[in-house]
Amino acid sequence: MLGVAESFKKTDKKGVVAGIVMRGDIRIDGTGVCRPTVGGTDSTDELISMYHRLRRSDIRAWMLGGSAISWFNIIDLVSLHENTGVPIACVTYHSSEGIEKYIREYFPSDWRERLAVLERAGERTLVPLKSGYSIFINSIGMSLEKAHRLVDLFTLDGRVPEPIRVARLLAATLRQDLYSEDPKDTAEFQLLPD
Repeated sequence: MLGVAESFKKTDKKGVVAGIVMRGDIRIDGTGVCRPTVGGTDSTDELISMYHRLRRSDIRAWMLGGSAISWFNIIDLVSLHENTGVPIACVTYHSSEGIEKYIREYFPSDWRERLAVLERAGERTLVPLKSGYSIFINSIGMSLEKAHRLVDLFTLDGRVPEPIRVARLLAATLRQDLYSEDPKDTAEFQLLPD
């Protein structure tokens, strides 16, 4: 499983997205990072690039903590699946009246394109978890039933699956510890090369 979550502030130029490779026994077996533009349209390309940098042929599914990341930088779930060959379970936690009005307001020049990418993923489905909570899932490249089983398998308690929970912790730590908070320092942090 490749679990993905993010951390950003609206004032950042780039968000921090962490990927956690997690085995079925909940052991962490790899990590990755990518940097989509806050408010941009490059999240899908960034995730595809991160996936290829991992060089892991054993990744059987993506588990994403939402598809509207880094301030409406919408992940194209269909394209992500097509370009990696890996099925996707995209998890969200709350009902919503939709984000169309916000996309229209904040991105008047390209709101139609952003909304079209979001709509390509289809409707979210509310599913119950063995933990007693419920979540919403979009599944691409696998049945909703299989996505539900995977999410349930990786959710130990609460409603946040472990790959997403750990990725969220890593992304937040990277952003907090490595991204400059000093307004005089405008340079973005750079991760060391391999």
